[in-house]
Amino acid sequence: MQSLFFFANETIHYPILIGFVVSSLALALSPGPDNIFVLTQSVANGVKSGLATVLGLVSGCLVHTTLLAFGVSEIIKRSDSIFFAIKLFGAAYLLYLAYKVLRSDASILLNKEKSPAKSPMKLFWTGFTMNVLNPKVTIFFLAFFPGFLFSDTLNTVLQFYILGLLFMLSAFLVFGTIAVLAGNISKYLTGHSKAGHYLKWLQIIVFVGIAIYLIVSDK
Repeated sequence: MQSLFFFANETIHYPILIGFVVSSLALALSPGPDNIFVLTQSVANGVKSGLATVLGLVSGCLVHTTLLAFGVSEIIKRSDSIFFAIKLFGAAYLLYLAYKVLRSDASILLNKEKSPAKSPMKLFWTGFTMNVLNPKVTIFFLAFFPGFLFSDTLNTVLQFYILGLLFMLSAFLVFGTIAVLAGNISKYLTGHSKAGHYLKWLQIIVFVGIAIYLIVSDK
């Protein structure tokens, strides 16, 4: 029974957690290599293959969360100024990502050719490897997570793991929906030239919004 009240004596800032989840969902919805890969695999090989890819991609986030939790948590303990520098780096990196999206082509390209069928397990490991071996994911986590620490009393490592699990859940919900509705989504995107434009600006707004939040938020 005592475990049910694990957070009873902790100070939890729930608006920060809600803001993190909303931001994570918006980022997952924005066009990027991961959700486009899920979409193409689902269109080419079916829903089961798409969901296997999603599980692999999402599981890889746990590795980046672990690196972040134990590395940045130690920095936070040692130096407020270094942690503030990390937040400034995070804001600058997110603004850089927004600039890259702004300069990119708004069209979304889908591979219409059937790719060779792969087993769900192979697709799982493909997604997992894609995520774990991508250093940009680690950099993004470093830029994104520290500004959303939500408790003044809860262990920092635990906070990072909670944020990581919430991010993984958000990504799974969005990517899983893409996998299940891949056929309809593909038809819509190819039939509406403005879709890529709207999704492009959604991504820019999210990146800039999170960057501003990081700059103005307190530790």
